[in-house]
Amino acid sequence: MTTRREFVQRSAALAALGAAGVPLGAQAQNLELAKILCGFPPGGTSDAISRRIADKLRGGYATNVVVENKPGAGGQIAVTTLRDSPADGSTMLLTPSSMLSIYPFTYPKLPYKPLEDLQPVSLACTFNHGFGVGPAVPESVKDFKGFLAWAKANPEKANYGSPAAGSMPHMVAALASILSGVPLKHIPYRGSAPGIQDLLGGQIAAMCSPIGDYLPYIKTGKLRVLAISGVNRSQFVADVPTFRQQGLPITVREWYGLFLPGKASAQTARRAAAYVQTALSQPDVVTSMAQFGMEVQSSSPQVLGDLLKADADEWRRLIKQIGFTAES
Repeated sequence: MTTRREFVQRSAALAALGAAGVPLGAQAQNLELAKILCGFPPGGTSDAISRRIADKLRGGYATNVVVENKPGAGGQIAVTTLRDSPADGSTMLLTPSSMLSIYPFTYPKLPYKPLEDLQPVSLACTFNHGFGVGPAVPESVKDFKGFLAWAKANPEKANYGSPAAGSMPHMVAALASILSGVPLKHIPYRGSAPGIQDLLGGQIAAMCSPIGDYLPYIKTGKLRVLAISGVNRSQFVADVPTFRQQGLPITVREWYGLFLPGKASAQTARRAAAYVQTALSQPDVVTSMAQFGMEVQSSSPQVLGDLLKADADEWRRLIKQIGFTAES
């Protein structure tokens, strides 16, 4: 039985399909089962976003839409699983951009080629990374310049964590260290959660991580965010200046995107994009993603593909400047 919500979502998606030029016959070929691959374990941000989108696609894009977690190798397993999946639209991948724009230049034997093995569908959301400090750093340190001065005076304590070696937060902080000329020791973690816990406990001085990871602790005063990676300040921590505002030419904003296998047709991608765009436009989706520090933003397949190419070109240059490889 089709619920009123499913009927409204389906009607809106069908209108979008028509506008996108997808033939009516293709519009009617709904899937019985579709799945969204997530490269991280249940309970994390990636998993939560995947499940929210799956819920909104259920009953419209496919009769049933489920999330299949494929954690491991920093998200690589999920990407390779998508590459080898059917091209009929029944399998999509939700992934942060790092696996597609950074990994090709840090892993010499990456098992996939992002621009060939994946068919873009739509952006899902964008977010900033933040550089935060905990109780190991004196409360007198109010901004990133202050942290650098403290790090110079206390080189044995000048460290920072990130969710993983080679992750975008790691690259952001490494770039800040290079540009400032202040050595900062990197401590990689398996995800943001254990790093944040060590930050709160004073085991590490600082952490570079998606801004949403800090939100539950900022109001309690347990940690302080000193810099934001984006072009502009974040709506979630509007009082925190960007790196650029503090004299470092760093502007990085990461995104989540949805993809089909590379062999999927452009028509299949446009159909998926129409339903995804409708799902992301729902007010409760916007609200729920904001809890994770995410700003909802959908797109056409073409726009996502162009963004991926531009990001890859930029990170090719930056990785050379940083000098990092997964084997280093």
